[in-house]
Amino acid sequence: MHARDGVRYRGSITGAMILIAVGVFFLIVNLKPGIDPWPIVFRYWPLILIFIGAGKIIDSLILRDRWGPGSDHVSGLSVALVALALVFLVAIWRGPRTTNVVHDTHAVELLGARDVSASIQMPAGQLTLTGGGTRLLDSDFSYREDAGKPSVDYSVSGGHGQLEIKQTREGLHLGGTHNTWTLHFGGAQPLDLKLNMGAGQSDLSFRDLNLRNLGVNIGAGQVFLDLTASRQSDLHADIEGGVGSAKIWLPKDVGVRVHASGGIGTVNTDGLAREGDAYVNQAYGKSSSTINLEVHGGVGEISLLLR
Repeated sequence: MHARDGVRYRGSITGAMILIAVGVFFLIVNLKPGIDPWPIVFRYWPLILIFIGAGKIIDSLILRDRWGPGSDHVSGLSVALVALALVFLVAIWRGPRTTNVVHDTHAVELLGARDVSASIQMPAGQLTLTGGGTRLLDSDFSYREDAGKPSVDYSVSGGHGQLEIKQTREGLHLGGTHNTWTLHFGGAQPLDLKLNMGAGQSDLSFRDLNLRNLGVNIGAGQVFLDLTASRQSDLHADIEGGVGSAKIWLPKDVGVRVHASGGIGTVNTDGLAREGDAYVNQAYGKSSSTINLEVHGGVGEISLLLR
């Protein structure tokens, strides 16, 4: 019990509820070791902000309209955290609907295309993308059946190839997930690539690819991006991160100009010099080709490294 302006009120139980929720969380993980809770947390982390915001609104209304001598105050934030914990704990306890993991491969030939646009949509998991392949694409997928089978669609019209790789899941599912994609690209033709990923880890290496335009949007997780290959033409890249970290390796012998901005996180540079509102390397303005990179970070860390 504390006093404020002569009024006695109960202390907040928010800290105690957080400790209880964390304890129950790890207890369930230990009791069901086959469950992977982190994809659930990564995918539905915005619920944390929503529930905390709702709890603060409740507290504000209570303090404004109901506060008075001798009144009892139950923290709205505590109630919101309890409800949030129950949602996550039920989801983790349910676990996956099935533990059956499916393995699938798919190969795509270039079919005479002079340039290619590729779109990759991965809701969650681990993605590895490399170049140097003998075909346009050699893909390897490992996923749970209830996550839905990744589809690979490719068509050529007027010398332009259109490749789409995506995974769609029917309805809402709060269980665990297992999703591992390995994509091996090839071909000397110009490639425009757009990647949208919900949560997880992405290892992207574009060596031996004639990458012309790149767009990467990561909801939550880690991004490792290698752009150090020699280039015959300019590259325009746009990287957007949500919650997590991004490490981007850039070449020393190709001109690089980076405009980077972080939300609540930080932007670290190594070997780059500030020029106005951008960062450049020593080869900028001197090499025959240039990498123009836009990096927008949310909550996390962005590292720009030369090698």
